[in-house]
Amino acid sequence: MALNLPIKIFLFITIASFFGLIYVTNEKNEFFNNPLSGEVLGKIDYKKIQLQQIVKEKYNIDADIPIEINDEISNNLFGLASYKQNGKIVILLNKNRFKENERYMIEEVLPHEYAHAVMFIIGDFTPHNGGHPPLWERICNEIGGVKCDRFANSDDILIEKLGFKN
Repeated sequence: MALNLPIKIFLFITIASFFGLIYVTNEKNEFFNNPLSGEVLGKIDYKKIQLQQIVKEKYNIDADIPIEINDEISNNLFGLASYKQNGKIVILLNKNRFKENERYMIEEVLPHEYAHAVMFIIGDFTPHNGGHPPLWERICNEIGGVKCDRFANSDDILIEKLGFKN
């Protein structure tokens, strides 16, 4: 029994869509089931060294703050600086957000969180404006942060991906 042309086209599109879905799902799982690439980790380390040097020069603080890539923090967070009860400071970066925009995570979120860590080191835990008081804003700007007047923003990633300047 020969199939007519519309049925052949329908079957072709259905089968092609099925394989496309498998490919996309596999690509997505490939990212989420593996650590960040060595190249990306190298960029993070390089930025961390830059931030350490700036903090040392401007504030005379040796700020070797551990950075952890975490895929368990809420997806509405890009990163966070954590001050633990034992006095340990850690910066967590949301691994899932690297899939959206690696540059944004390294060049904007990391300095933002590093400024919070510096605030912890100097003993300023001001809750004003969600932990973004004028001193934090100044530190963020001085260490090379971008858009230090506010929280990280998903719109920034979208605007950059579309090729617009923000």
